[in-house]
Amino acid sequence: MLPEATLDQARVLLATLEARGLTLATAESCTGGLIAAALTAIAGSSSVVMAGFVTYSNEAKMRMVGLRAETLAAHGAVSEPVAREMAEGALAAAQVDIALSCTGIAGPGGATPGKPVGLVFIGCARRGGPTVVQRHVFPGDRAAVRAATVAAALAMAGA
Repeated sequence: MLPEATLDQARVLLATLEARGLTLATAESCTGGLIAAALTAIAGSSSVVMAGFVTYSNEAKMRMVGLRAETLAAHGAVSEPVAREMAEGALAAAQVDIALSCTGIAGPGGATPGKPVGLVFIGCARRGGPTVVQRHVFPGDRAAVRAATVAAALAMAGA
């Protein structure tokens, strides 16, 4: 369950996007759909949220949001280029104004040298604008990393 503060953040974001006539989609890996869940927990979200892609496997990232195999091979699934391509792919696939993506290591396992548990890349693509990717290393257990990722993604979309 997401903290009430995150749901409040989702409410504000939805109201802002609706007032601007903007639509949104997500492409999520480490959160497994929690960003979309936070947004769609709010009544009336269907005027803004158009799609949510849960791309937990590498194959799903390639099939659903067009991640290139070359990018995956060169950088690994948890990387800035993958978050960028996921956001841009979701933007194109869903034909929306804004797309959020996330890929990371929520734990407790999965860490590799240079990629610790808590490492998350969050992408935000905007139609007609640059794609921004943030790198985070969130502390805590799996639930804490996933909740922090949702909050950070919502903040990016509202910026």
